[in-house]
Amino acid sequence: MPLPSALQAAIDAINAADTDAFVAAFAANGLINDWGRVLRGHEGVRSWARSDAIGAGAKMTAVEATTTGNITHIVFDWKSRVFNGRSQAYVTIVDGLITEFRIPAN
Repeated sequence: MPLPSALQAAIDAINAADTDAFVAAFAANGLINDWGRVLRGHEGVRSWARSDAIGAGAKMTAVEATTTGNITHIVFDWKSRVFNGRSQAYVTIVDGLITEFRIPAN
């Protein structure tokens, strides 16, 4: 299951606890939309990484993914001090960088 390189880089960065590499996978105007909580730009992405991902000891494992155009729907297993379980996201990639990482509310 090949993933777009920016998405794979973001997953690898989470699993390696590398916040700078995670932020680098996003466009300068990229955003994370986590159940309606929107964090914009590199500082917003860095904030989410600190609170919900890398700072929470997260590990992310892709289970399945489908890419249509510039949007990848990914199903993944997530383990952290904040949330554990299977989740999904819609990841938009433009010019090789993530512009939106949207985790919808169930």
